[in-house]
Amino acid sequence: MQIRNLYADAAGESHFRDIDIAWTETSPSGDFSRRFPASGIIFRRVPPTYDLDWHPAPRRQYIINLDAGVRITASDGESRIIDAGQVVLVEDTHGKGHLSQAVGGKIRHSVHIPID
Repeated sequence: MQIRNLYADAAGESHFRDIDIAWTETSPSGDFSRRFPASGIIFRRVPPTYDLDWHPAPRRQYIINLDAGVRITASDGESRIIDAGQVVLVEDTHGKGHLSQAVGGKIRHSVHIPID
C-alpha cells in the first residue's frame, strides 16, 4: 500500500513523495501495518467550489478523502490529484505551502487524523 506525502524541505519548498506502508501482521481477517501515532480525528466537508490559495498545512496530519478528490499543487510545481479512498500525509507546515482545489464539481467529505 502506498500513501502520498506532501512535505517541506529545509528551504520551505514543498514536494511530493510516495511512502510504502509495510504489512507487519497477517491474520484470518487480513493484513495489518504497524500502529501509527495519532492524536484525534476531524471530519470535514468542503464545497465543490473549493479553491484555496497558497497555504501551509495547519498541522502534520493524514487526510483520507471519502467521496471526492482534491488537486494539490506543491510549491515546486508538481500537482497531484488525491482521489476518493486515497491517503495523503501533509507535513508542509512551514514555507510557501501548497494550493488545494476541488475536482469533479463535488462536495468532498474527508477525515483528518492529526499526528502532532
